[in-house]
Amino acid sequence: MQKLEKLYEGKAKKMYATDDPDVLWVEYMNQATAGNGAKKAQIAGKGNLNNHITSVIFELLKARGIDSHFIKRLSDTEQLVRKMTMYPLEIIMRNTAAGSFAKRYGVKEGTPLKKPILEFCLKSDELGDPFINDDGIVALGLASEDELAEISRQARAVNEALKDIFSKIDVRLVDFKIEEGKTSDGAILLADEITPDTCRLWDLKDHSGKIEHLDKDLFRRDLGNIIPAYEEIYSRLKQLADSEGVKDAE
Repeated sequence: MQKLEKLYEGKAKKMYATDDPDVLWVEYMNQATAGNGAKKAQIAGKGNLNNHITSVIFELLKARGIDSHFIKRLSDTEQLVRKMTMYPLEIIMRNTAAGSFAKRYGVKEGTPLKKPILEFCLKSDELGDPFINDDGIVALGLASEDELAEISRQARAVNEALKDIFSKIDVRLVDFKIEEGKTSDGAILLADEITPDTCRLWDLKDHSGKIEHLDKDLFRRDLGNIIPAYEEIYSRLKQLADSEGVKDAE
């Protein structure tokens, strides 16, 4: 596989074309951002950890019947993925009240939700990623009703699978955001990444009831260094993958 020209550079990743028109070469960067890029920092080792974490999560999801764009990890910071036409949506699943949701509705952070909540935001830094409902998505032509139904079904399936994965490593999956896209043959698949950058993960190992962040809130809220937390998440996920016979696709 040959790496060709750079197609895109975002907040956390660079995307390159390859000599296969249906495959992209992804490079994870060390940049950390918050507030739609208002807060930025370079954190050594972050790209390496996120590449390893998302790779093992995609493999654990595959073992649970959930396919994604992920093909294989190439190096500490690089992976191959299927080329997708992305839906311009942030797809958010919430299991516990936290962050903007808790603030928006005046709910104490950490309040368990009686059922998981699926939300959508229009992916636009310029507009601040505004909330959009199902009717708005269809009315603006961002996805058809059938596509949205499939995206929603997959998001809920991903949530159930991730809750199973993280519960087995003593971590509470508070909420997360994913993205989805469509392949050249019309398949709708999970895409982008699943890392502590895109999930709220609270440690349950000490059973103290206190919130112990293992995610980007450490950076977002100036609570401490993210690297030890990300290392802990990867270590636990790798142990789980090994115990389940799930191999790292390299």
